[in-house]
Amino acid sequence: MKKVIFLIIITFNLSFSQEKKLRVYNPKKATTLSTILPGLGQVYNKQYWKLPIIYGGYAVIGHYIKFNNDMYHEFREALTFETDDNTSTINPFPNFSKNSLERNMEFWRRNRDMLIIFTGVYYLLNIVDAHVFAHLNEFDTSNDLSIQIRPNIENINSDNLVGISIFISF
Repeated sequence: MKKVIFLIIITFNLSFSQEKKLRVYNPKKATTLSTILPGLGQVYNKQYWKLPIIYGGYAVIGHYIKFNNDMYHEFREALTFETDDNTSTINPFPNFSKNSLERNMEFWRRNRDMLIIFTGVYYLLNIVDAHVFAHLNEFDTSNDLSIQIRPNIENINSDNLVGISIFISF
């Protein structure tokens, strides 16, 4: 009976000690899928946890693009009201001069345009992330890779030098 239990325990341990096979992902397919729809390459790579980050980023960027665009149009309208000769239109920012309104209008326009450019960069980062993960999925990160730091004494020109040695094992 003890031999049977021992055999079962050894078999059980051996079945868990075998290395898991890593799924090989096609980087071209991951890149293409992420290009078609952001996050689809991450789904292909089984990185579902990145989807909220990707779409949350797009939501935040979209919110700030809209906010900056609304402020730009507000100041542009205020500048129009300030510069027209119609007395029935009133500038909603009475403390701002024409130059201040122009500066604020340009500030919000520039911020909006930079965020639109950043959206393109964010889109490209999503594609690069899917591509790089598909490439590096098989990269060996096992415990066989190690760095050891040990004290060392070396004899150079009949002088004993004390130091630290770094050993890298692959």
